[in-house]
Amino acid sequence: MFVHFTNIINSLQSLNKCYTNSEMVRKILRCLPKSWMPKVTAIEEAKDLNTLPLEELLGSLMTHEMTIKNHEDDEEQDKKKKKVIAFKSSTADSSKEDSDDEMALMTRRFKKFLAKKKFG
Repeated sequence: MFVHFTNIINSLQSLNKCYTNSEMVRKILRCLPKSWMPKVTAIEEAKDLNTLPLEELLGSLMTHEMTIKNHEDDEEQDKKKKKVIAFKSSTADSSKEDSDDEMALMTRRFKKFLAKKKFG
């Protein structure tokens, strides 16, 4: 991205359109994708954009990019290391559990019915 940006700036300079360092820094920060907005905000708040050299901005962005890639690589390795355990299900046990649940519900309702009869 930086090489493409530099080529554009150099072409514009040959056409007598020059940008200050501050303008170039702001243009680069403005063109970054939304996923970089937290980093852009951090740079804007921590540094004076009027005096920030373009090379320092590039170094900061490259460091952030490498950090993101390292985290992504670590997450991929963690996913590969995790073992997947699958349990087999049987229909006989699940139907037994369903009937047990139904029996418990009927018992509770019957107890409530008896309690109402007693006090009613």
